[in-house]
Amino acid sequence: MTSWIAGLPVLFVLVLGAVVLVRRKGRAVLRWFLALDALLFVGALVVLFLAVAAHPAGAASLAAAQSGSTPANGAALLGAAISVAGSSIGAAIAVAYTGAAALAAISERPELFGRAMVIVGLAEGIAIYGLIVAVLLLGKA
Repeated sequence: MTSWIAGLPVLFVLVLGAVVLVRRKGRAVLRWFLALDALLFVGALVVLFLAVAAHPAGAASLAAAQSGSTPANGAALLGAAISVAGSSIGAAIAVAYTGAAALAAISERPELFGRAMVIVGLAEGIAIYGLIVAVLLLGKA
């Protein structure tokens, strides 16, 4: 399961080498990389199709084996995911704006550091509220 982590340095070196080649050789190398990318995309689509189309009876038996899975549980899980995702995105937007304003204020008046960090912390509270809602929904499931 964690074997893909071992391949990350190799992937990093390959991407770095590709960037260097594209900068030195120009459009010819870029065309080769786009052709390789298209080939990998088609291969991924074939694997996806085979995974979806293979053995629908196995998927039905797997669904039947999961006990306690009702539509109400699925709705609670979906609601929990939406609450966490929405609150995290909202918190990220809020921290982006308040953090930028806080840095601008601190650069002009360093004594405002404490007040600025409180405002940024309040923006982070939005994510906590979404997490609390998700925990409450998961408790109902």
